[in-house]
Amino acid sequence: MKKIQSQGVHHITLNGADRQTSIDFWEGVLGMPFVFDQPNLDNPREGHLYFDPGDGRLITVFTNEDRKPDPAKTPNDPGAVHHVAFSVSHATFTHAKERLEARGITVYGPKDRGFMDSIYFRDPLGFLIELACYRFEPPVGCTHADVMIEAHRLRVARGDYNIKEEHLADAIGLLVERRQQSLSADRAPRNPY
Repeated sequence: MKKIQSQGVHHITLNGADRQTSIDFWEGVLGMPFVFDQPNLDNPREGHLYFDPGDGRLITVFTNEDRKPDPAKTPNDPGAVHHVAFSVSHATFTHAKERLEARGITVYGPKDRGFMDSIYFRDPLGFLIELACYRFEPPVGCTHADVMIEAHRLRVARGDYNIKEEHLADAIGLLVERRQQSLSADRAPRNPY
C-alpha cells in the first residue's frame, strides 16, 4: 500500500449566497481578484466563482440567486469546517481590524498565537474567517513549515507549553546553519567585544 503525496492546497470551495454578495465580500472586502466565472458543472442552477487569495491558488464559491445571506452562525459539528485562515503581511494586519470595523464587522482579536498574530470575523453568511500574520520570515530556501517543525522540536525538548518567538529564532538559526555552508570550522557564538 502506498500513500498519495499532496503538494499543496489546490482550491477550497464554499457554498455562498447570491453572486453579488460573494463578489462584494471576497473581492470587495478581502481584495481577492475575481479571476474566473462559470456555471457549477454539477448543478447548472448555481454559479461557480473563482477568486485568487494572493498566492495563485483559488478560493471558489458556489452561488445561487435564490440564496440570500444569513449571518447565523455556521455549524460547528464534527466534520464541519471551523474556519479558513488567510495570510496577510504585517503592514496589512496592523490596519485590518480598523478597516473591518469601519464596515460594521465585529472583529475578535488580535490573538497572540506565539508564531503568528491573528484576528477573526464572520463573512456575510456567518462563516468564520481568520487573517493571520506570521511573526517570522523563513530563511532563503526554507518554508514556514520548515521553521515550524524545527521550532516545535525545540519547544518540546525544552518542556515549554506553547511556541514562543525564542523557539522560532533558534529554529531559524539551526536551519541557516544546516543549509548555508561556512568557511569557519567552528560556528559557535562568540563575543568580539
